Amino acid sequence: MAQRILALAAEEGPERLREALQSLGESEVRRGPAGSPCSQQSGVLRRLQVYKHCIPLVESGDLHLGKASEIIGLLMLEARQLPGHALAELATLFVDVIKAGSLSNGKSLELFSTVLTALAGSKESLAYGKGELNGEEFKKQLINTLCSSKYVHLCQDIPLSGEELQFVVEKVLRMFSKLDLQEIPPLVYQLLLLSAKGCKKTVLEGIISFFNQLDKRQKEEQKVPQSVDLEVATMPLDQLRHVEGTVILHIVSVINLDQDLGEELIRHLKTEQQKDPARALCPFSVALLLSVAVKHRLQEQIFDFLKTSITRSCKDLQFLQASKFLQDLFPQQYDVTTVILEVVKNSAFGWDHVTQGLVDLGFSLMESYEPRKPFGGKAADTSYGLSKMPAQQACKLGASILLETFKVHEPIRSDILEQVLNRVLTKAASPVSHFIDLLSNIVVSAPLVLQTSSSKVTETFDNLSFLPIDTVQGLLRAVQPLLKVSMSVRDSLILVLQKAIFSRQLDARKAAVAGFLLLLRNFKVLGSLSSSQCSQAIGATQVQADVHACYNSAANEAFCLEILGSLRRCLSQQADVRLMLYEGFYDVLRRNSQLASSIMETLLSQIKQYYLPQPDLLPPLKLEGCIMAQGDQIFLQEPLAHLLCCIQHCLAWYKSTVHLCQGAEDDDDEEEEEDVGFEQSFEEMLESVTRRMIKSELEDFELDKSADFSLSSGVGVKNNIYAIQVMGICEVLIEYNFNIGNFSKSKFEDVLGLFTCYNKLFEILKEKAGKNKSTLGNKTARSFLSMGFVSTLLTALFRDNAQSHEESLTVLRSSTEFLRYAVSVALQKVQQLEETGQTDGPDGQNPEKMFQNLCKITRVLLWRYTSIPTVVEESGKKKGKSISLLCLEGLLRIFNTVQQLYTARIPQFLQALDITDGDAEETDINVTEKAAFQIRQFQRSLVNQFSSAEDDFNSKETQSLIIVLSTLSKLLDPASQQFLQFLTWTVKICKENALEDISCCKGLLSLLFSLHALYKSPVGLLRELAQDIHACLGDIDQDIEVESRSHFAIVNAKTAAPTVCLLVLGQADKVLEEVDWLIKKLTSLGSDTSEDSSQASNQAQALEKGVILQLGTLLTVYHELVQTALPAGSCVDTLLRSLSKTYAILTSLVKHYIQACRSNSNAIPARLEKLVKLSGSHLTPQCYSFITYVQVSESLSFAEEKKKKKKEDEAAAKVLRETKPIPNLIFAIEQYEKFLIHLSKKSKVNLMQYMKLSTSRDFRINASMLDSALQEHNAEDAENDSTAEQTDENQEPKKKRQRKK
Repeated sequence: MAQRILALAAEEGPERLREALQSLGESEVRRGPAGSPCSQQSGVLRRLQVYKHCIPLVESGDLHLGKASEIIGLLMLEARQLPGHALAELATLFVDVIKAGSLSNGKSLELFSTVLTALAGSKESLAYGKGELNGEEFKKQLINTLCSSKYVHLCQDIPLSGEELQFVVEKVLRMFSKLDLQEIPPLVYQLLLLSAKGCKKTVLEGIISFFNQLDKRQKEEQKVPQSVDLEVATMPLDQLRHVEGTVILHIVSVINLDQDLGEELIRHLKTEQQKDPARALCPFSVALLLSVAVKHRLQEQIFDFLKTSITRSCKDLQFLQASKFLQDLFPQQYDVTTVILEVVKNSAFGWDHVTQGLVDLGFSLMESYEPRKPFGGKAADTSYGLSKMPAQQACKLGASILLETFKVHEPIRSDILEQVLNRVLTKAASPVSHFIDLLSNIVVSAPLVLQTSSSKVTETFDNLSFLPIDTVQGLLRAVQPLLKVSMSVRDSLILVLQKAIFSRQLDARKAAVAGFLLLLRNFKVLGSLSSSQCSQAIGATQVQADVHACYNSAANEAFCLEILGSLRRCLSQQADVRLMLYEGFYDVLRRNSQLASSIMETLLSQIKQYYLPQPDLLPPLKLEGCIMAQGDQIFLQEPLAHLLCCIQHCLAWYKSTVHLCQGAEDDDDEEEEEDVGFEQSFEEMLESVTRRMIKSELEDFELDKSADFSLSSGVGVKNNIYAIQVMGICEVLIEYNFNIGNFSKSKFEDVLGLFTCYNKLFEILKEKAGKNKSTLGNKTARSFLSMGFVSTLLTALFRDNAQSHEESLTVLRSSTEFLRYAVSVALQKVQQLEETGQTDGPDGQNPEKMFQNLCKITRVLLWRYTSIPTVVEESGKKKGKSISLLCLEGLLRIFNTVQQLYTARIPQFLQALDITDGDAEETDINVTEKAAFQIRQFQRSLVNQFSSAEDDFNSKETQSLIIVLSTLSKLLDPASQQFLQFLTWTVKICKENALEDISCCKGLLSLLFSLHALYKSPVGLLRELAQDIHACLGDIDQDIEVESRSHFAIVNAKTAAPTVCLLVLGQADKVLEEVDWLIKKLTSLGSDTSEDSSQASNQAQALEKGVILQLGTLLTVYHELVQTALPAGSCVDTLLRSLSKTYAILTSLVKHYIQACRSNSNAIPARLEKLVKLSGSHLTPQCYSFITYVQVSESLSFAEEKKKKKKEDEAAAKVLRETKPIPNLIFAIEQYEKFLIHLSKKSKVNLMQYMKLSTSRDFRINASMLDSALQEHNAEDAENDSTAEQTDENQEPKKKRQRKK
């Protein structure tokens, strides 16, 4: 049989051979090799022939699967007996078959791995090309050939050594760039399976960096117009994104099988992030992490890593923005927030596996870094500190992620909405403003999406009565567009609100009022639903589905009147509920004018309960009806002033609207007559109340100087309530009479009369507050004047030059008290806006109107302050703050508020202040120029303060001016000429003015430092200031006279210590923080072994140079300060702590160089030697002298204290506390010297030659002090001898204490 097979094998046609082989039994196949021993050449050849013919046969698929397996199994057993050259021939045959693509089922590949293993063990020399290789090397060559083809998956079955595996992986990764995009995902999958054998890090790093490069190239191509370079083969964006998505899916599926790969991914990205955050967290790697996080135990690890990366990135960005020195060293700033938002954008290309991770990350960020302020607290955070800002940015990023994901991915929308609503409900105790803002933005982006989730919204409504009122208002405002398109949601809300109106909980009733007012504002009685009312145009089909024609004007009218009926019941409830109604009616009226008559009638019937119509009766209102007694306690029942305020605003609006519409419509006479009826009633009533309030004395209200205003008694509480109501009524009437007066003299006299009444009460409350700190008068009651009226009043008082108005305005202008009152109310309104983002009164919640009023007020205050100096005004002033000073305070608050609340509108704000070109185009406003113009005005005022006589110098005004200047300086572009001019001017002021006022000095130097840091590093400035402090306070060695070289006149005997000294040390600490940050960056650059190592080394050299120069100059600063005779206390403690920090940073720099010496044998730079030499000669010895000085002065003060008070324990504790930083400093110095010794050994450079031996801390002899002490001791002995002679001779001597044996 064997002979037949061999004969058939010699023939050309394989068909007969195949038939013969198929007919073979297993025993016959086994006999074949036995008849061909490997000891004979012919036997080897016969075996090779069998192998060569069996392989194609098995691959053909004609054999039965079991038969094929048997044949391969037998051949695998016999393969190990073949000699090396035969194995090499066989292996080469396999590689040729693979490259030719002849493998159909890959069954014979099991044999290939056996052949390669056997080949690796062969010791004989094998011919390869022109040379010879041993078995191991031959195997490597074959693997190399194999990797060049597409059959990487074959390597999984081949046993590879670690070195070979690394080679295969690296070779395949290099192939990526040469392949077509579509071919990459399967190759990546094979690589990932191969990574089970090892090289996980290399595989992941290669894949991530490849796609990162592709993303960067794609971005660059998008920036460059396509016509510029047509030769560059552009890749389609959608194709790239789909390939990336597939690769991410492959990685996630492999990680699900191999947990170690996931952990290796996180480990790799963490180490990369230390070196280069931009390479570690690119859009691809972030998307990959988020996909892995979804269904995986690594979720917590991944989210923690991402959150710390985000906050670190925000901190670094902030750190860089505050320092020009760092910006020059790091021109490219990496921002992780843009990367994550890019992932959201990329996920639109079918990356459904990323969306859940994005949603989870968004909520995780919002919950981890939620605002700490209560809802309704500060609208914008005023702190610019490093710690709070990154947290706020992280929270904001979380909201942006969720909003953008909501816009891009439709399937996940209901899930996001549900989670947001759940958090609003469950987190009622903590601030939820950020979630409500997000909800509002979600609704604005897609209002009709909520219709599909309306059941969730109605479920939320059921819990309204349990939520805080601020949350309720925010929530209802957010979902308001849904109420317009879904009747079912609206009806369920009304049911909830009607139940809540009768609730026992006050908050629930307030929630009901808030909800009803919102409905009244948004359901117009006239006209159907218009798209402009909604956040976006609503599809016609949906409107037809829910809002039919019959629901429009008629339904809305009935619906609104029904709500008004419910609200009328609230007018008999607590003051808080009524207050909400009075504050909300004006907005309802303005938005829904057809409800005017109903609302006005309601208000008229309400005021009639308290109004006394008899024309001669004083006072005109029943105040006793406004309070309610409950046991011993007295409460306000009716906020009468708010009711009048509401009437006044509604009436003013009604009159202006009616007069506009009079010409247009002349029908409905009866209704008009009815309307005129209430209008007339109100006018007569307000006229009568005004007249009688002016005539009334305080005694008529039972309020005068003798009245009790303490909050501990019932009478006192009642009087306080009365006083606030009367003052409020006066203010409401002032606004009413001014508005209807049309600049008539008599009306303005009425205004002044009302103000007199107000002012009397105000003065009494103020006086009582001075005597009793717990009274209500201690807090100024909120003014009832509206923001719009305040701006109008101020403009009229200070800027109205019309001839016809002059006579009437003189009445008001003649009263300085009234002018001061007008400015102080403006100040109060701005403060309220700054703290809460809104003000009381009409349009208080309208940002646009508030902005316009703010601009008007600023213009007036600015003109008033700059045209009438405080000095001129104060000469004729009696008491209280001058108007100019109030104007300045107002301006300071306004500049702050605008930068917080209206950041985007700063150009328009500055344009509005510039009266010269008020009509200029708004398109091109140069903020720096406009800000510089305003700064110049305040600079003049500050110079005037400094040049004024000592008696005229106003410390408070100077402080405010400095703060105004520093606030405005934030608007200047640090690269502009104006910024440089302002910095030069500030330096000049500090150099020329010997300012002795501590707080002004502090403000001026802080301004100087903040400006200087944005221009260049302030170390040179610090050195000059330190020299001035040294010259001013003298040396620790009293025999040395310090050379007087005054750079800054601001450093003088009064300010040098502690003020200037602490500021200089504070600034030095900031520089040390920067240096420390740079050293960390240096260390990470040092450990970077990537391809861009030359670029990294260049950057590292620049960083090293920067660090050493900064530290060198800082050492000279400390050199001056440690020789200064600083007074004991905060200065000494801060300096000692600062020195410890300096030595710690010097130590970390030395450690960096020790590490550098380990990794490469480079010599240490000469700069470092100079720095070490400087520290050895100019700092360490002086530090020890300073420590001695501190300890001596402490011991002297301890001795004095011991003599004065006999409280030895207290004094000892104080000394111990104050000298605690000394051991820390000594330890820091010794640590520095210890690591210097290490570096000296590593670098073979003796750095310790520059360091003197440390002083022994436990035993010191100071010769001069010893002499003086001995002299004192001798003098005391002489005194003691003379006194001893005079004592009684019979006195027994003291017994000596026996020594214990």
